[in-house]
Amino acid sequence: MAEATVDRRRLVPRTDAVLADRRLVDAAARLGRGPVKAAVVAAQQRARSGELDPGQVATAALDALPATAGGLRAVLNATGVVLHTNLGRAALSPAALRAVAAAGGHTDVELDLATGKRARRGRCALAALGAAVPDAEDVHLVNNGAAALVLAATALAAGKEIVVSRGELVEIGDGFRLPDLLESTGARLREVGTTNRTALVDYTSAIGPRTGFILKVHPSNFVVRGFTRAVDVAELTGLGVPVVADIGSGLLAPDPLLPDEPDAAATLRAGADLVIASGDKLLGGPQAGLLLGAADLIEALRRHPLARALRVDKLTLAALQATLTGPTTPTWQALRYDREALRARTQRLRDRLAAAGAEVELVASVAVVGGGGAPELELASWALSLPDRYAEPLRRSATAVVGRVERGRLLLDLRCVPADRDDDLVAAVVAIGGR
Repeated sequence: MAEATVDRRRLVPRTDAVLADRRLVDAAARLGRGPVKAAVVAAQQRARSGELDPGQVATAALDALPATAGGLRAVLNATGVVLHTNLGRAALSPAALRAVAAAGGHTDVELDLATGKRARRGRCALAALGAAVPDAEDVHLVNNGAAALVLAATALAAGKEIVVSRGELVEIGDGFRLPDLLESTGARLREVGTTNRTALVDYTSAIGPRTGFILKVHPSNFVVRGFTRAVDVAELTGLGVPVVADIGSGLLAPDPLLPDEPDAAATLRAGADLVIASGDKLLGGPQAGLLLGAADLIEALRRHPLARALRVDKLTLAALQATLTGPTTPTWQALRYDREALRARTQRLRDRLAAAGAEVELVASVAVVGGGGAPELELASWALSLPDRYAEPLRRSATAVVGRVERGRLLLDLRCVPADRDDDLVAAVVAIGGR
């Protein structure tokens, strides 16, 4: 046994010899020598332990490398969750991706090319957002929805009170809770009503000389039913203080598919002075915090010192403008995917996989919006059903495929998988089935 171990180690190629492989030379030029050498060393160790054939060290190292130097791996979202937070929420449109690539070099982000003088940062993206929601007198952008709320609370209510219903003090994910976020700005929360019922008199009784604003928060990732009562934005106007409405999911205008989801335009028409929304949810764009509303409030936010710390970069500005002005987004398309067309596509892949020997079935499924949007909306869907033993190998494969496991089966819903990636998905599943 000791002799076999020695022989195996002698067969493992030297690091410099592996790094001389043309494929790894090209990878080092693309990714940097450090990550490539680390992948080679890891593959050598696998060969020494007997897990890998010594002749496959270079290939194994190459397979372990990311596609780009960014580190994030592209995955195929086959979960049936359109806006999956763990997968980066909205997938950018081809138009947005091209805009990001164009913005990667030097740009006129703060320069007027006609005059050669400094220009307003993000003016084109801001104009596109304003045009998309003409009910807003002015608009502003920060780097996410939570940042938008922090900026509003700091600029309008630091040292003052924010009046908010107890039923709207939500947790926004990963343990971050709205009360903690707001109190970190120096504002004091004046909670009114109860968890399930809040009336207009609760608000009017709480308003006083120290009130900064009334906050309305849409509980976008849960629903309370039964003996409930809430006060609409329209009822809160005219009370002498600004009304700030955090609608969450980023719907800019009414959508028949999402009748219960608040949108920015309708909320402003109802009387909200300031609306806060996210860019990477139903809007289908990059992560961003959208602020829309009264011109004087937006100007106060824009001029606050914290605004600079929360500003978006040129890549976000480019992606957001392309999302607002370009073709329909992958999010829009996934939400409206024709069920019969999805069934036919899934059936074709099922037949190909079955012919290759995979244990696969076509099953009816249910997809959801995700990302804190439309929690009760169910989208009738179809999925490939495989034994759950496929789940981990597919996640770890060169074409990382992420599905969902239910009752011992791995379901792969093609709703969010680009059609031109079907061959990659089939190849990944077939490769696992042959192990």
